[in-house]
Amino acid sequence: MNTVNSFLWLLPFLYNMCPGHAWMASNFLMTGPKAYLTYARSVQVGAQTGIEECKHQFAWDRWNCPDSATQLKGLRRATRETSFVHAISAAGVMYTLTRNCSLGDLDNCGCDVSNNGKIGGRGWLWGGCSDNVDFGERISKQHVDAQETGQDSRAAVNLHNNEAGRLAVKATMKRICRCHGMSESCTVQTCWMQLSDFREIGNYLKIKHSQAQKLDIDKKRMRAGNSADNRGAIVDSFGSIAQTELIYLEDSPDYCKKNISSGLYGTEGRECVQHGEGLTQWERRSCRRLCHECGLRVEEKRTEVVSSCNCKFHWCCTVNCEDCSQVIVKHVCARRESTEGHGFRRRHRGPK
Repeated sequence: MNTVNSFLWLLPFLYNMCPGHAWMASNFLMTGPKAYLTYARSVQVGAQTGIEECKHQFAWDRWNCPDSATQLKGLRRATRETSFVHAISAAGVMYTLTRNCSLGDLDNCGCDVSNNGKIGGRGWLWGGCSDNVDFGERISKQHVDAQETGQDSRAAVNLHNNEAGRLAVKATMKRICRCHGMSESCTVQTCWMQLSDFREIGNYLKIKHSQAQKLDIDKKRMRAGNSADNRGAIVDSFGSIAQTELIYLEDSPDYCKKNISSGLYGTEGRECVQHGEGLTQWERRSCRRLCHECGLRVEEKRTEVVSSCNCKFHWCCTVNCEDCSQVIVKHVCARRESTEGHGFRRRHRGPK
């Protein structure tokens, strides 16, 4: 009883952390407090890791993975962007569980040594400590997929995208090898599989997001049939789509426009980048994407920041500093003035 009570304090926090909070309580009741609490922290951290990566990947897009998009209301729409949220969250949970397993942080779990000693290829053998992705995948499915209890097309799409996220973790794994032999002659190599940096998984899924396919479901069959017919229509629409691809049901809304009731904040006031060293192509085009193509202008904002500098230590025991000012320049999207906007036609190129 005390263990159950000690778990209850986690519920409000997990409620806010994960949109599908209902499965948490049900999973706790099914598996028991000890089993649940063993993985709860990893699931929580993994989901947050996924959302943070989502915000990084879309920082310079019109849709920038706002908090509203990761909450239950925002996940009701099965758009291209929602498909990414499901995939990166499932990937984050699997990634964290796998990593914690290999580190020995979880009970009854460790490295994957199932192939150790077997010949992997010419001149190398399996060995070392391969990351146990099968464990991470299995527990991730139990926790993340359990929230999809419906039999409708949206639940099927969400489960598909969850799996695509987990497959991304596997697809980006790397083979790491160590040489053996006299004087490091590398006569034989011992190799193992290792998780890549999570940023690589995010990059991989961002490409999948741009290539996401819209699902075409026979709506007449869905309306006229029973639950078995509904499932049949869904299965048929999935026929030609690989499990590694992201899919969606609804076209994305206009992310240029502000719609608070839908959790959309528009691009007015968003910062963009006009110049600088080491910028990606996506960053260099951010002002055009966020401002110009949304019917806004780029406004330069200058802020003077005063900080201590040229500090000198005097014996004993004072430090004297000068006040140095620095002008910080930022560029933001702002409304066009009425005269400037006369006859202006917005160059909208999709929801990016």
